[in-house]
Amino acid sequence: MKIADMYSLKDGREVMESKFAAEFQEITEIINVVGGATSHTNGQEEQAMSGGMLYRPSSLNRAFKKEFGARDWKKERIQCEFPSKYYVNGYTPRRPPLSGFREMDFVKNQVGAEVHFSKNAPTICSVCAVMTIFNRYQKVDCGVEIVPVKRFQKEMPPGTPFFEQFVWDLEQRGVADIDIPVLILGITG
Repeated sequence: MKIADMYSLKDGREVMESKFAAEFQEITEIINVVGGATSHTNGQEEQAMSGGMLYRPSSLNRAFKKEFGARDWKKERIQCEFPSKYYVNGYTPRRPPLSGFREMDFVKNQVGAEVHFSKNAPTICSVCAVMTIFNRYQKVDCGVEIVPVKRFQKEMPPGTPFFEQFVWDLEQRGVADIDIPVLILGITG
């Protein structure tokens, strides 16, 4: 695979290249190493619907997990305690509020990396919420989001997010004071 497009939110590219050059180099190497040829589906129905062979997002995610893991990038979680104080008078949930967690795919040396090949992956939520939350908890200073470009996304199941859509959403939203530097990488097979 290779990088086809880059979008820099709040100087994400500049920060990655100047302060986190080693981590950026590793991410670039990982993208180049992950081979899409072994990540195709065997499902005849999906192939017939798309007019060709589809990439299996779960295989791509496993390949990225393996390569990031081999370079000591770790999954990171932050525990969440969901509030109940905002319930409207008279509302009582069937169960008490759940606890949960926010998760980042890979973290190393204050750089967070997220890989988005799953159907309906929450890409905007990742930049607008998860990256800033992890920064607030002092887990990351900068982030990288890896998504397929539209041309490559067409070789995946419907609903997979893509670079151009992600960038449009971010440009329409604008930059907020709480945003951190994030580099969005659009990749192709």
